[in-house]
Amino acid sequence: MQYTKPMVDLVYEIRRRVDAAMKPSVKMANPDVLKELADYHQHSKDTITKALIKELLFMAGPEWASLLEPVVSENTKEIPRQVVKVYRGQTVLEDATQETPGGDNIVRSEILAPSVPVAEKPVRMYRGQPIL
Repeated sequence: MQYTKPMVDLVYEIRRRVDAAMKPSVKMANPDVLKELADYHQHSKDTITKALIKELLFMAGPEWASLLEPVVSENTKEIPRQVVKVYRGQTVLEDATQETPGGDNIVRSEILAPSVPVAEKPVRMYRGQPIL
């Protein structure tokens, strides 16, 4: 397979982002680099690295992009959905919860349920006197 300039740049960026144990095998001289990156994609938690690997495999061709699809066995009925959440600038990929039609999974907040009692703040004390 011929590597194009964007593919080489992606390999260098992926090498910079992967774990230290994976770095020695992520190089252009390794003929199995795409297979190893597809395996790493399944176990990685870093969304940016996963996106870079996915882009590289799509550039390599459809036979390489098919390595990203998880193998579904007979006892696994459904692939768990994942949701991207951003907290303080960090992007996290989390498994989505399954909501039942009966309403067992009810999300409560102060806006939706104002009857929920609000916990009082502890009174701060300084030299035996409450701070106002």
